Formats: sequence, structure tokens, C-alpha cells
Amino acid sequence: MSKPGNTGLMRAFRAAKFSGQGLKQAWQHESAFRQEVTLLVVMIPLAIWLGRTLVEQALLIAVCLLVLLVELLNSAIEAAIDRQGSERHELSGRAKDMGSAAVSIALLIVVVVWSSVAIQRFA
Repeated sequence: MSKPGNTGLMRAFRAAKFSGQGLKQAWQHESAFRQEVTLLVVMIPLAIWLGRTLVEQALLIAVCLLVLLVELLNSAIEAAIDRQGSERHELSGRAKDMGSAAVSIALLIVVVVWSSVAIQRFA
């Protein structure tokens, strides 16, 4: 049985609070996150201009948000590993490298989608 106040609207409020704290922490401690947010602020108006349809505009914005999502997950992995200690370990290095690779793939998705929409628009 769940605790009182652990369901419904109160749970949603607490989840939103924790999400806000996570975004605040990412902004304060992760320069890559700040750079990607700054790019997103620039790219949203460009997406509205470049996309001919609402679906294209949404897709252009969504792939940019995907980068933020993956960056947050990568930062969470790195923080959890760094908490364990500063000694080098093969598995820690592998996890950090895979998180970095995930961010790179998300950025590649942005390039592919934006290029495709731009080529279609201007060709």
C-alpha cells in the first residue's frame, strides 16, 4: 500500500519539483548543457522558419530537445560514477565513454534531420 500523499496530484508536484532541481543542477554544473540550451534558444526560431509544416517544425525542435535529454542522462551517469571515487576503473571509463557516444549520436540525429529538412526546402 502506498503512503498517503504518494499518489495523484501531490506525486506529480513532487516529481515536477525534482525535475526542476535536476535542470537547475545541470545548468549550474554542466557547461555542455548550458551550451546546448543556448543553441536550442537560437534553433527554435530557426525551426519555425525552416519547417514548412507544423510537423516539420515539431521534428526540428524535438531532435534538439533529444540532445538535452541525452546530455542530462550522460551527466547523471558521470555524476554517479564520480561519486564512487576518483580512481580509474575500466568500467567507469567505459560508462562515461558510452554516455559521451550517446550525446554524439543525438547530435548526429540533429544534423541528419535538419539537413534533410533544409535540403527539401531549398532544393
